[in-house]
Amino acid sequence: MSATTTTTPTAEERRGARSALVSRISIPLAIVVLVIIGAVISPSFLSVSNLTNVLNANAAVGLVALGMTFVAVCGGMADLSVPANVAMGALVALGGQPALGPVGAALAGLAVATLGGIVNGVLIGYLKLNSIITTLGTGFVLLGLAQLLIGGGIVYGEPNALADFLRSSALGIPIFIWIFAVVAAILIPLLSRTAFGRWNFAVGGNYEAAEASTVPVRFTQASAFVLTGFLAGLCGVLLGLTNGQARPIIGTGYEFVAITAVVIGGTSLFGGSGSVLRTVGGVIITALIGNLIILGGLPTQSTGLVTGAIVLVAVGFDVYTRRKAGRE
Repeated sequence: MSATTTTTPTAEERRGARSALVSRISIPLAIVVLVIIGAVISPSFLSVSNLTNVLNANAAVGLVALGMTFVAVCGGMADLSVPANVAMGALVALGGQPALGPVGAALAGLAVATLGGIVNGVLIGYLKLNSIITTLGTGFVLLGLAQLLIGGGIVYGEPNALADFLRSSALGIPIFIWIFAVVAAILIPLLSRTAFGRWNFAVGGNYEAAEASTVPVRFTQASAFVLTGFLAGLCGVLLGLTNGQARPIIGTGYEFVAITAVVIGGTSLFGGSGSVLRTVGGVIITALIGNLIILGGLPTQSTGLVTGAIVLVAVGFDVYTRRKAGRE
């Protein structure tokens, strides 16, 4: 007879298991708690119309958050040129309609914003410039260019079938939400199950080690900023077409809301860990918090106060756990 041996998990293994469990349930649990609070605060909170409106209003910035997840995972921290790329996407999509038509102008808006992402990618990924300073600078340049082109005014679009489609619904769900869901469904496996996703984690986890192991570190980091530029442009194009108008400040604050969703979702701004699916959860949590503040009768300015506090706590906790792991 052979004796069966069992091994007792070490203290470190038990801590790892508890940490993994908390990581899996924290986002769903937070959403459930917010839903319960909302149901108590207002009977209209759980109505289909309210929840649909909340998600529809946050789908645009959600697109930006999806791209920002890749930037954070690969160690790029954040892309502060997002408001400029959102504005350029919207302005070109509307301003170019007389010459290019609705579809051509929309594609041109995507191209211009993606070009902004390419510039960021080259400067940061290949020339190794600081991501925060670089994207802040390119953002100012793009916004200045937008204001120079239109004089800081408003650009109006023309009535067209594409805009009507984007304002419509399918199966009772606004098209904006469908677009966000489809993009998320593509990016979730891209980050978690492909070589490109593994490259992002490797670059963000240890740049020098990734470079030594033949991971295309420059291409990977540059691609994250190109993707974010494209999604910021898509956000701007969709906003411009659905609103029928745009101005250079249309994307103001979107970068910070996106960072909030990313951080709430548990993605580290310092690289090496994160999840697109959890960012989706972060977008939902951010949206629910804003809705609760409105339904609770609090000033809308309280949204920035609450989300800012959440970001500070989340980033502080991330720094603490990293330092603790380094000591151990």
